[in-house]
Amino acid sequence: MVLKRLKILLLLFSFYGVEINAQHTTPNIILILSDDAGYADFGFQGSQVMCTPALDQLAKESISFPQAYVAGAVCGPSRAALLTGRYQQRFGFEENNVPGYMQNYCIEDDQMGLPLEERTIGNYMQSLGYTTGIIGKWHMGNDDVFHPLKRGFDFFYGFRGGARSYWSFSEENKNSREEDYMERGFRNFEEPDQYLTDAFTEETIQFIDDNLDTPFFLFLSFNAVHTPMDAKEEDLAQFPTLEGNRKKLAAMTYGMDRGCQKIFDHLKKLGIEKNTVIIYTNDNGGPTDANSSDNSPLSGTKASHYEGGIRVPFLMKLPNVSSQDIYQQPISTLDILPTCFALGGGEDKILETIDGVNLLPYLQNANSEIPHKELYWKKENRGAVRSGNWKFLRFPDRPAELYDLSKDIGETNNLAAIFPEKVKEMYQMLFNWETTLSRPRWQLQRKYEKAAMERIDKYKKAKTN
Repeated sequence: MVLKRLKILLLLFSFYGVEINAQHTTPNIILILSDDAGYADFGFQGSQVMCTPALDQLAKESISFPQAYVAGAVCGPSRAALLTGRYQQRFGFEENNVPGYMQNYCIEDDQMGLPLEERTIGNYMQSLGYTTGIIGKWHMGNDDVFHPLKRGFDFFYGFRGGARSYWSFSEENKNSREEDYMERGFRNFEEPDQYLTDAFTEETIQFIDDNLDTPFFLFLSFNAVHTPMDAKEEDLAQFPTLEGNRKKLAAMTYGMDRGCQKIFDHLKKLGIEKNTVIIYTNDNGGPTDANSSDNSPLSGTKASHYEGGIRVPFLMKLPNVSSQDIYQQPISTLDILPTCFALGGGEDKILETIDGVNLLPYLQNANSEIPHKELYWKKENRGAVRSGNWKFLRFPDRPAELYDLSKDIGETNNLAAIFPEKVKEMYQMLFNWETTLSRPRWQLQRKYEKAAMERIDKYKKAKTN
């Protein structure tokens, strides 16, 4: 009751514009992740079409990372790496867990999820006394054993799957897949009465209000601007010169940015803006065909290992940063976990199995080296490695490619034939890294191998007879 009254008083003070101090010195952290956004589809990324004033202002107050990467080129693997700080291939999360897809990999859809022995960023932040929450898209397993509340998060409002309508399901159009239902807590399914991006925004504001007395870590996992292309009429009206999915994308992006503005304004009203770290990034490159996103000047799209599939916008607003700074070295979303852990007072030595690095020493000029000598990507037989400015790509069906990203960010000038020794060197790097990885979990049952042997035996018997 006392805490409830204190929260009411704090809200009243904020309503009347009274500046209040945080109840704790440990910073709050809000991680905002958009879904399938194009690299160029923000004002702060140079777009003259998209309207993103909130994120543009955030960029002016943040450290920006023009060479930020995800560890996976599609949603599920990318998020698995972000949540664990580990290359997702180390624990076999190499493919997207989408309905029907896993039938090709010998496992039931619902049984494909983030392995239970992996610790998440939620677990790590809880160990530091943080209240943790995730609002929005989960996509880390549909079965109850993979539920966010069992994976280091104290609060969950969102859906377990990878995509759903932005409008509430009615009895007539209710989807039969339970992972698409909106859920509050554990198995409390309820459909919102508003546009989904707005619902996630309002829940975020409520989560902040409910956790003023302790440091909080919130993962705001928007599903915007992933398909389906659902947009509000008033947002569509903001872009009269655009058409088709490009118009819908602009409206959906604008709606997400408007939500961010409401959250930023609320932090200011509560007087905790200066004690709240905000990180914004995206889960992978834009799928240009699916949602008309723009990855310029990068080559490639979501699901590819070209820059357009794996390089993403990345902003970090720290309490001691008042104007935009730029960190030029390559970083990864793998680094979010150790950086947040350090911000919360955790020690780097605890993170011995983490592939990501704590970025704070690099940002504070305490470490003049680069965070990552190499960065790696892999999906089935495709793979890529970046070492310094060199980028090497291996394909199962065509010759390898080599690029100098310092001169060719668009990957248009393949240098593999000119530098064969560099190709050999980087192929060996990729091979050596792959020897440290696990086999994809959903292939471990080896049903395909068994079925193939049964067909061979049947064929031999038929031929003998």
